[in-house]
Amino acid sequence: MNHVFLCGNPALDFACTVRARRTAHVETLDAPDRLDAWYVESGVVDVVSPCTEADLVRAVALREALYGLVTSRLAGDGYDDQALALVNETARKPPATPQLTAGGRWVEATPAQALSTVARHAIELLSGPEMPLMKECANPECTKIFIDRSRGGRREWCGMESCGNKIKAAAYRARKKEVRAAGAR
Repeated sequence: MNHVFLCGNPALDFACTVRARRTAHVETLDAPDRLDAWYVESGVVDVVSPCTEADLVRAVALREALYGLVTSRLAGDGYDDQALALVNETARKPPATPQLTAGGRWVEATPAQALSTVARHAIELLSGPEMPLMKECANPECTKIFIDRSRGGRREWCGMESCGNKIKAAAYRARKKEVRAAGAR
């Protein structure tokens, strides 16, 4: 299953489960078992009871609301009332509750509890001290939003492997081509 977690916050990682929104629009939550996998791989829960199609529909609706709120915040715009209502309604449901076991922390949850936990992460992010650290990836094709915790706040890419290397390699090839073209004149 292997989802990607580059954003620095579970709510941002969840909001960015659609890749290349402006171009290819690659959906990664295309089936209930993919949503199950996301909850576990993200660390939101250790075990989630199997999601249904209805759980997936609710999760995708929340994801779109989160993405809208985050991009509005980045643009300095006001929040959409319906998106706010959905996030708050979802967060009011009981969240996943960690338990202490002999082996350490363990979290079992229903899909509704896992989704509530994601909504609560979003509320904490959008109202907390890391909100000003949010940035959109500098790759024009990428629509991931991440928290820039780098020294000096100069991080540009969601990840070097996914976007940074591609853009840097393309820039290098363009410079080489320009040098060759200038030498041929």
